[in-house]
Amino acid sequence: MSYEYIRVERVGPVMIIGINRPNKANAFNIATFRELSLAYAELDDDESIRVGVIHGVGRHFTGGMDLREVAPLVQSGESLVATGGIDPWQVSGRKLRKPVIAAVHGKCLTLGVELILATDVVVCTSTASFATLEPSLGLFPFGGGTIRLPQRAGWGNAMRWLLTADEYDAQEAYRIGVVQEIVDEGDHLTRAMQIAEKIARQAPLAISGVLQNARRAVREGEAAAEIEMLLRARDSFTSVDGQAGIASFREPGGPVTFVGR
Repeated sequence: MSYEYIRVERVGPVMIIGINRPNKANAFNIATFRELSLAYAELDDDESIRVGVIHGVGRHFTGGMDLREVAPLVQSGESLVATGGIDPWQVSGRKLRKPVIAAVHGKCLTLGVELILATDVVVCTSTASFATLEPSLGLFPFGGGTIRLPQRAGWGNAMRWLLTADEYDAQEAYRIGVVQEIVDEGDHLTRAMQIAEKIARQAPLAISGVLQNARRAVREGEAAAEIEMLLRARDSFTSVDGQAGIASFREPGGPVTFVGR
């Protein structure tokens, strides 16, 4: 598929998705929103792809929402997700089945913060900065930040981010759990790819089961997730991958690899 504002590259079982509007600080206009939703659907639908990596092209991850273009659409209630696409913020509609690693550099503002909160692991450079600016603009953060940031960072930390509109550095983002690793300038995409490739080497059914069960716990509570835990465990033990994993403990030859299975 051809995109104007999104750059897609496949490296083995990893899909790299770049927000590609660098002359506008990668701010989301309507086309960027919709193209990103289609790229996420492409990631989800391609069975040869196991993990996604999202980053920003140019100097910044993203400056957030392009208010001039997007505000009228939000006011009208029209969806920013393309027909057949997946909401990358995972607020509505079809849910992504695969893990996504965020590689952040430069500024990550407003919807950018909420976008990385909807991913599974976040790597950033030491000079990256983060801000949820909506209160200073009289706007509501509609990308799921009010739900995910308290879960990730704790209530007080989340409210400080969401209500002050202050800008925070990489160390603060790491301290409260928004970011999992800080790397040297220019190394964010390389490190995100290393993590993605390691995940891609694991058993697909196990990775999918872990993600779906954890996400159900977040969305529906622990009780809902507990109901399916034993079912998923049973399915994994009886699967081809599970049997191969068990056999690797019984037979010489080292750990089993699932790439290509």
